[in-house]
Amino acid sequence: MTIRTHREVPGTLSDLFDWSESPWTMLPFAPGRAFRVEDYVEDGRYVIRAELPGLDPAKDIQVTVDGGTLTIRAERREEHKEPHRSEFRYGSLARSVKLPAPPDPKDVTASYDQGILEVSVPVAQVTREAQRIEINRAGDQ
Repeated sequence: MTIRTHREVPGTLSDLFDWSESPWTMLPFAPGRAFRVEDYVEDGRYVIRAELPGLDPAKDIQVTVDGGTLTIRAERREEHKEPHRSEFRYGSLARSVKLPAPPDPKDVTASYDQGILEVSVPVAQVTREAQRIEINRAGDQ
């Protein structure tokens, strides 16, 4: 009778990473196409924070507002160094976020610190007062 003292696992850990990074796996973020964001409301402003480490905000990141949509675009350029093995993501990255209301672009601010882009948009004041709606009778138009 043979007793095993370790578990044999086919393949290697790098094989697992290669499989998980392939375009056929159903991951929440497609490879190289998205980045993580978080949002919250603070002091009357809607704040969106995005993880974009290692980028130059003046050259690699663009923030635009089009009506009620805020879009963050980034470009990570590949650097070739020898020997070459990389698990970094390169290429174009983009995320769009629906805003609570279309802002005046002059009131939108953005800052970048230690790999985190923070965009702040004023939250429109919405009156919560009930409004009576008149009901018309059919034929009384």
